[in-house]
Amino acid sequence: MTSTPPEAAAPVVEPNTPADQAPKRPARPNRQGAAQPVLEKLFELYPQLFGAEFRPLKLGVFQELLAQHPADFERESLKTALAVHTRSTRYLQSVAAGMARYGLDGVAVEPVAAQHVYFAILELFRRRQARSAEDLRPKARTQIIHAFEASGVSRLDYQALVQSNDAQANELLEEALTQYDLLLAKEEALYSAFQSSGKTPQEFADMYGLNPRDVGRILSKRKTAQASQPAQPAQSA
Repeated sequence: MTSTPPEAAAPVVEPNTPADQAPKRPARPNRQGAAQPVLEKLFELYPQLFGAEFRPLKLGVFQELLAQHPADFERESLKTALAVHTRSTRYLQSVAAGMARYGLDGVAVEPVAAQHVYFAILELFRRRQARSAEDLRPKARTQIIHAFEASGVSRLDYQALVQSNDAQANELLEEALTQYDLLLAKEEALYSAFQSSGKTPQEFADMYGLNPRDVGRILSKRKTAQASQPAQPAQSA
């Protein structure tokens, strides 16, 4: 898997481009070294964003940093530093986890877009798989499933958002969504069986040798899903 997401074609983060849309490749050692003084200054000014925890950055933060700290940052060096920062594994982990984007004041301002979460998961999978003899596809599929569920969009809309020209990445995506369909079918079957059983969740779990927590989670999930579905119009006589 070597291609980058469609919206990440440019090798350098441009001022008007969200940094975590750029190619998620490890920074070259010379760029890392050149960026280090700027990164240290960013940590000094905004430890809540660039400190022990890397938080996804608000779109437009590049321009805000230049406007608020004209004496501290030069345009090109700041651009390079943000590129190094947002391509780091720690930053991608925060994006993949679905954390909100934060402004310079440390306040969450907006969710990370579903496609950015997906591309972060994909890039982390590539990096880890390159260093591991273990097949990490199952873990990546599980992460994609969770990201898809959290996105709140339909299967078709999610595919339209995240599919690229990378055949291997698209294959992994399809595997994850197929696995999701199977899990959903199993959950619906379990929910239907529970509904017709007349048992309490504990009794139902005991009857089938299931973990009561898993049963409770699935029942709660299905009830929530059903409640969120639009009401069907009444049929006229």
